[in-house]
Amino acid sequence: MDSALTPNRQEDILQLLRQRTSASFEEIARHFGVSEMTVRRDLQKLMETGEVIRIPGGARTTRSVTFEKTFTERMQRMALAKEKIGRAAANLIQEHESIVLDSGTTTLYIARHLRTRSNIVVLTFSLAVIDELAGNDSVRVELTGGTYRRGSQDLIGHAVAESLSTVCADKVFFGAAALSLQRGAMVFDPDAQRSLLRAGIQRILVIDSSKIGTEALYNFTRTDNCDMIITDDGIHPEHLEQLTKQTRVLVAE
Repeated sequence: MDSALTPNRQEDILQLLRQRTSASFEEIARHFGVSEMTVRRDLQKLMETGEVIRIPGGARTTRSVTFEKTFTERMQRMALAKEKIGRAAANLIQEHESIVLDSGTTTLYIARHLRTRSNIVVLTFSLAVIDELAGNDSVRVELTGGTYRRGSQDLIGHAVAESLSTVCADKVFFGAAALSLQRGAMVFDPDAQRSLLRAGIQRILVIDSSKIGTEALYNFTRTDNCDMIITDDGIHPEHLEQLTKQTRVLVAE
């Protein structure tokens, strides 16, 4: 019965992977009601055509292995979800606290919700965050050193890491290009600032639901190394269940 439906099922599997970017053998088998062995045979055919590639325990579309989109494109994608996440994250920040914001588009939405706040210290290497908070004199904003990178509107290099190494903020908010259920937070940027993870007492990953269950090129940090994950209410129930076994998850509505 499995083999009779193979051509159509292979196309359906490809569509599923395009929606999710990646999936495990078990997830695909359960979704289509077939054995994992059948899934492996179907994926082998798709790999031969160059449509998908193998990852540990599953597969992903080849188009997922691409260069990071421009800052403007990333700002527009999942904008409503990022707005919800930004508001929920900002609500966690108390007066007189110090925070670190990375240069992702989701953390920029946090900054937007801090424009009316007071007595907060924000350290960042994002020029977009600086611009967002420039009109509020009661929020103290500090910029790290570094080399300007136009595509992401941020600073990179050893000077960023050196600046972050001197900081012990109350909270660090950082984003990721993907959140793999097996590998944790992942990024496309080889220069991603891992020193962020040591720059604060609480490490909070902010990531929209479309990135959960996907993978990027580089590992950034394990899920259980995050004190909290903030995502939106579009998260798949199975993903939420798995993540809550590893850390605290806040779903922004």
